[in-house]
Amino acid sequence: MTDHAADYERIARAIRYLDAHWREQPSLAAVAQHVGLSESHFQRLVTRWVGISPKRFLQHATAQFARTLLREHRAALPTTLEAGLSNPSRLHELIVHAEAMTPGQVKRGGEGVEIAYGFHDSPLGTAFVAVTPLGVCSLQFADTAAQRRAALARLREEWPGALLTESVPRTRAAARQALGTLGTASGPLALHVRGTNFQLKVWSALLAIAPGTVTTYEEIAGVIGRPRAVRAVGSAVGRNPVSVLIPCHRVIRKSGGLGGYAWGLERKEVLLRAEDGRRSTVDGR
Repeated sequence: MTDHAADYERIARAIRYLDAHWREQPSLAAVAQHVGLSESHFQRLVTRWVGISPKRFLQHATAQFARTLLREHRAALPTTLEAGLSNPSRLHELIVHAEAMTPGQVKRGGEGVEIAYGFHDSPLGTAFVAVTPLGVCSLQFADTAAQRRAALARLREEWPGALLTESVPRTRAAARQALGTLGTASGPLALHVRGTNFQLKVWSALLAIAPGTVTTYEEIAGVIGRPRAVRAVGSAVGRNPVSVLIPCHRVIRKSGGLGGYAWGLERKEVLLRAEDGRRSTVDGR
């Protein structure tokens, strides 16, 4: 197991512990003991890995965390969409090459496109990153051999006509930019995504959700003009091909529950906690 993978597993265990013991409001020392580290070591791990202090990390009990975000920080999504991706509150800009596929294009499946892919250590565990000449077309997480096979199979499913080549050197820069800081690309990064018109509308709405804020499936459905299509919105969110960069982790249930996440609820919560902590620092809270 790599150092990154070991660190991620400790953070995930800490979150599972908080989820089980939130009524007891466990101390930093108790959580550190549970993951097998000294309090000082755990404090350094959280600060380095998540980018916020352990105090902020533990501030909200797990079972209450998403509900607190929804109540305090809910994104004014329609307003954000009107402002577009040039909104100055964005911490980064993404150049998005989006293709609304016709039935014929679906059948051809990116025929002739060259795609490089590679597996990289990251603060969120092992990341599978794939790039076309236009940008990142896939970002998944794959901690096990089975998940690595599944990540490659999904890429082949989405781009069946493309020429795939494993190349860590060609994908390393994109991996570092995408995951150098949790939830925020470290510089301008191009995306190359393909989907139906409906999927592209949902993914565009996701891109308008600022770091440190959340929204609901229902709100997204309303914003794209399909208020009755909540279930279809959920499906489109789940088919997001570039996790983190198109921030599906910022969508939660209207009840305040975290909802689902293809890459594990621990990852979803770590991303939200890190973003909330940085937003709180900027806002002076």
